[in-house]
Amino acid sequence: MDEKTIRRIEGHLRGTFANARIALLPRPKQKDSAEVYIGEEFIGVVFQDEDEDGSYMFEMAILAEDLP
Repeated sequence: MDEKTIRRIEGHLRGTFANARIALLPRPKQKDSAEVYIGEEFIGVVFQDEDEDGSYMFEMAILAEDLP
């Protein structure tokens, strides 16, 4: 994922979730995805959708230990 695409998706996520602290960072060994952070906390991954031209998927796990 190139820098321009990462910034476009980052802007979309910031607007959608009303959170300017969301940041996307490229993954060192993967070219089709980026890691998603809120501040310094890793929350998920954005993947380039193989079936759709120009579409992306956001994947976030919610662990039982994180729930109150």
